[in-house]
Amino acid sequence: MTAEKKQAAKLRRLLRRSQFLRAARGNRAGRSAFGMQVVPVAEDLPGIGITVTKKVGNSPERNRMKRRLRAAAAACADDFRPGHDYVLLARREALSRPFAKMITDLTGLIARVHDTKADENQTRAGRGQRNSTP
Repeated sequence: MTAEKKQAAKLRRLLRRSQFLRAARGNRAGRSAFGMQVVPVAEDLPGIGITVTKKVGNSPERNRMKRRLRAAAAACADDFRPGHDYVLLARREALSRPFAKMITDLTGLIARVHDTKADENQTRAGRGQRNSTP
């Protein structure tokens, strides 16, 4: 009579500036509520970092955006791939976007940044990896 609970995937938090700067050199993708930067790393767990600049609002609004993005990341925890660091860049739209739509957008972005076909077809400037030298 034991019920098996599905354990949520563990996520590692990005804390150091160097981790955020390394992710800025990786692949990018975006939606209206947030952008995403991804870089492969030598860690077992996926790392998640959230950035909200002062341009997007005052401190209560920025904190609300961070809480919403953290909750969306937790809801999509199984979609994040081990061995990668992800940075979510909040935009003003993150305040008013329906939460279900944010989760859908985040799931789509994760698939998009790991799509190998998209990497092969990139011919336009401003797409994909930037500053490839370490």
